[in-house]
Amino acid sequence: MSIYNFIGKQYSKTRVPDIRIVNKLIDLLNLPKGGVIADIGAGTGGYSVALANKGFFVHAVEPSVVMQKQAVVHPQVEWFTGYAENLALPDNSVDGVVSILAIHHFSHLEKAFQEMHRVIRDGTIVLLTFDIRLAQKIWLYDYFPFLWEDALRFLPLNELINLIQSNTKRRVEAIPFLLPHDLSDLFAAAAWRRPELYLQPEVRAGISSFALADQDLVEQGVNVLAADLSSGAWNKKYCEIYKLKEVDIGYRFICATSDQ
Repeated sequence: MSIYNFIGKQYSKTRVPDIRIVNKLIDLLNLPKGGVIADIGAGTGGYSVALANKGFFVHAVEPSVVMQKQAVVHPQVEWFTGYAENLALPDNSVDGVVSILAIHHFSHLEKAFQEMHRVIRDGTIVLLTFDIRLAQKIWLYDYFPFLWEDALRFLPLNELINLIQSNTKRRVEAIPFLLPHDLSDLFAAAAWRRPELYLQPEVRAGISSFALADQDLVEQGVNVLAADLSSGAWNKKYCEIYKLKEVDIGYRFICATSDQ
């Protein structure tokens, strides 16, 4: 059963698709309007609907019915209940594939990439993921060190690229995604310049690494952060971050293109 049946009940409130991510996906997919895109691990369908609003047809694949029930109905989005490792889509049935901040939840990456390769024609596979080893170690990890430790469990970027290449026979390129300071999609490090947002339970509930963590450790970090923000200690130590408009915290678009 999908973990998001338990932790994703208010997901759509804080995980609002960011238009800059949407536009980058469209740029990398390089498809004419009317193309069919599979969104793997679609969650509540925010990016599926955003792509549909830009003129594409989207097959949204998501195992959690709790997440699906939060989706906005759209005539160009069709939902499929299922996992990345066993897509309920025919061979060569889509023009492009996207997966946005989801592959760290896949149970078997090789099978997932093989399935993406099976269902796509000669279009592009675009993933948004992260490698914490490439990140600047910002203040967030001082208060919530388990976020750093949790992220180290995932594959290094070079190993992930090799895995995609060997299972799809495609050319793979990694493109840095510098996080803007005002992202609407509040994933793990998105509020890097807005520390007060991490005090909000609904924000943390939309971030799986918070929702699945030891809640005693989460509360400890929240309490220290709240105290430091209130006393001015946080600002005294980290105020330089307010001078930055964007920051590299290890997020990458991965673009896998066909040789055809």
